Amino acid sequence: MDTSSQKLSIQQVLICGAAIVTLSMGIRHGFGLWLQPITQTQGWTRETFAFAIAIQNLSWGVFGIFAGMLADRFGAFRVLLVGAVLYALGLAGMALASTPLLFTLSAGILIGAAQAGTTYAVVYGVIGRNIPPERRTWAMGVAAAAGSFGQFLMVPTENFLIGSLGWQNALLVLGLAVLLIAPLAMGLRESAFGAGGSAPVREQSIAQALKEAMRYPSFQLLMAGYFVCGFQVVFIGVHMPSYLKDKGLGPEVAGYALALIGLFNVFGTYIAGALGQRLAKRKILAFIYLARVVVIGVFISLPITPLSVYIFSSLMGLLWLSTVPVTNAVVAQIFGVQHLSMLGGFVFFSHQVGSFLGVWLGGLLYDRSGSYDIVWYLTMALGVIAALLNLPIKETTIVRGPITAAA
Repeated sequence: MDTSSQKLSIQQVLICGAAIVTLSMGIRHGFGLWLQPITQTQGWTRETFAFAIAIQNLSWGVFGIFAGMLADRFGAFRVLLVGAVLYALGLAGMALASTPLLFTLSAGILIGAAQAGTTYAVVYGVIGRNIPPERRTWAMGVAAAAGSFGQFLMVPTENFLIGSLGWQNALLVLGLAVLLIAPLAMGLRESAFGAGGSAPVREQSIAQALKEAMRYPSFQLLMAGYFVCGFQVVFIGVHMPSYLKDKGLGPEVAGYALALIGLFNVFGTYIAGALGQRLAKRKILAFIYLARVVVIGVFISLPITPLSVYIFSSLMGLLWLSTVPVTNAVVAQIFGVQHLSMLGGFVFFSHQVGSFLGVWLGGLLYDRSGSYDIVWYLTMALGVIAALLNLPIKETTIVRGPITAAA
C-alpha cells in the first residue's frame, strides 16, 4: 500500500468490519433452521435443500476469488455495497422460490456471491492494509469473533422469527436487515482508493502474485487443510438441527446448540488470534483439527441428550472458526498484504469446496442410508489428515527476486 495515504484507525476498522461480519455470518449460520420447514412445506427431500446450500458454499468460494481481486484493486467499500444488495435479493428469492431450481439460484448462487463480498476475505484485506503486522493476527481474531457473536445473536433471532412470522416472512425480514451492511461499509472506505478507482502501486501483478502462491508448497498445504475445515463446520452447521431431531430432541435444543457454538467461538477465535501473535500458527492449526476429531468422536459415541449436545456445542464452538484468523494471518505473513484479499479468496475457495461436499454428502448419504453416521466418521478422518498437512507449513516471509513493478 502507498505509505503516503492515510490509514483508517484501528478502532474504525474493527468496529465496522466486525459489525459487517456479525450480520453477514450471523444470518448464514442459521440456514440449517430452515431445512425442515422448507422441505416439509415444499415437499422436497433433504438432499434438495442440502444441494442448494452446497452450491451456496461453492458459489461463495468461486466469487470470493473475484471479490478479493476487486477489493484489492478498487477497495472494499464498493464490493461490500454490491454484496449487501445481492444478499437481500438472495434472501427474498429463497423465500419466494417455488421450484428447486429457483431455490438453488437464490439460496445457492446469489447468496453465495453475496457472502463472498461481505465476509472475511474482503474485510481481512482492509485489516491487513490498515493494522500493523504485530497486531494483525489479533485483529483478524477480533473480526472472526464478531462473526461468531453474530451466530450467537442471530440464530436465536432467526428461530424466533420463524416461529412468530413463518419461515417465508422471516427470510424477507432478514433481507431488509442485511442492507445495514451498506452504511457500515462507509467506515471501511479507504482514501488510497480514490473516486476514479485507482489502486496503490503494487510490486506484483495479480498474475505474478497468484503464480508465486500456487507454486509455493506451504500455500498448497494451507489450502488442503482449509478444505477440511469447510467440510466439518458446514456439515455440522446445516445438518445438526435435523440430526438432533432424528435423535428425538426438540427444535429448541438445536437452536441453543447453534447459539452456543457461536457464543464459545467468540472466545475461540479471539484466543486463536491472540495466540497466533506468539506461537507457531501451523501448530495452532494442527491442534484445532485434532481437537475437533476428539470432540466429535466422544459426542457420537455417547448417548445424545440435551446436556451432551450443549457440551459438544460449547467445545466445538471454541474450535469452530478459530482456523480463520490464523490461516489468513499465515497468508499475510508469507506473501504480504498487497494481494491479501485475492490470495485469501483462493484459500477460502478450497474451504468452500470442502463445505460443498460436507453439506451435500450429509444430505445425500442421509437419504441413502437413513443416518448421518458415515459423514461423522468422514469428518474425523479428514481432521487427522488436516492436522498432519499443517505441520510442515513454513510461515516465514517468502524471499523474492527482482520484480517488475505492476499496477
